Amino acid sequence: MEHKVAIIGLGYVGLPLAIAAAEKYNVTGFDINAKRIEELNTGFDRTNEVESSALASSPNLNFTSEAQDLAHANFYIVTVPTPIDQNNNPDLSLLKRASGLIGKYLKKDDIVVYESTVFPGCTEDECVPVLEEVSGLTFNKEFYCGYSPERINPGDKDRGVKDILKVTSGSTVKIANTVDKFYASIITAGTHKASSIQVAEAAKVIENAQRDINIAFVNELALIFSRLGINTHEVLEAAATKWNFLPFKPGLVGGHCIGVDPYYLTHKAENVGYLPEVILAGRRINDNMGKHVAQEVLKLMASKELEIVNSKVLILGLTFKENCPDIRNTKVIDIAKELEQYNVQVSVHDPLANAQEVKIEYGYDLIQEITPDYSAYILAVAHDEFQTINWSDISKNSVIYDVKGILPSGISDDSL
Repeated sequence: MEHKVAIIGLGYVGLPLAIAAAEKYNVTGFDINAKRIEELNTGFDRTNEVESSALASSPNLNFTSEAQDLAHANFYIVTVPTPIDQNNNPDLSLLKRASGLIGKYLKKDDIVVYESTVFPGCTEDECVPVLEEVSGLTFNKEFYCGYSPERINPGDKDRGVKDILKVTSGSTVKIANTVDKFYASIITAGTHKASSIQVAEAAKVIENAQRDINIAFVNELALIFSRLGINTHEVLEAAATKWNFLPFKPGLVGGHCIGVDPYYLTHKAENVGYLPEVILAGRRINDNMGKHVAQEVLKLMASKELEIVNSKVLILGLTFKENCPDIRNTKVIDIAKELEQYNVQVSVHDPLANAQEVKIEYGYDLIQEITPDYSAYILAVAHDEFQTINWSDISKNSVIYDVKGILPSGISDDSL
């Protein structure tokens, strides 16, 4: 079968995949955001994942927000977000919406591959019924599915989509082979064919749950060492001299993966009657680190006899990770909200975040310059641009709190 590929969702995952797939196949990149499509067609990627030159040099790639342009495809790949709701339950609305959209154009022998992070069983229990209902076709007789979890690392310019080994799977042995061969043709790093869709789904969700738990451990160490008056980063540096010590660092755990995916696994675990203690404990620790940072800053301000009520505090960085414009589920906002509980006037500076998106999502107007008139400065995100700040221009009586522990010794008052 000649693959005519349609990729549904052109965010951090879908766009790089579309560029890679277009090197071998005719690809339709679909997104419901018409403005996003307009930007891509002019060579601009607001996620900074793909250069303008790469967009211009993809003649086999067509960007569209018109659903009917999906009708000719026979190999659909779904890369839409899978967030959580306010109660930390999986929100599958975008996934089901994408499935319903594909179902309108699904034909006999078509294949639908999901890349969005989900809990084990989601593809076949939640998505397939939508495909069947809308298309009127029968699963594994008239159409087929696969699952190949995304492994994009936003902001990483050294490891793109083709450089990271891809897990693949299919709903039958034959389809598993077809899906694997497709990805093997575009992924330089190679593929790993899982024995079932559920195995592939589970593999993805535990990747981020494992990282979440490891970060929670060092975050808990930071909470302990803070009370003992010990520098956490010095402790970790000493421990790392042992060859098998894992080099995790404390920090804020946000974003659309590590801070979200563990809840997909705990949701499924609870549905089958098991309460996952370790995973949820890790989530509780990580979800409270923003509040901890704010409290530590307030203590440092008090120790320097700085007024707290109506004081001005500047947070440097709002995105969920360094060198990336993505503000989704950023935990930096937790620092700001906690400080505001004490009537602190919080300002935010982030050269990578989109000012309009920040205003809409969080209500802050990003400031453009770092001035020396703040009582405290919180370096929350380790953007490269922050490495060149001349801290000598900052008032000596101001508090400087380095969340990521990246500043040279003697500059910051404290860090996680």
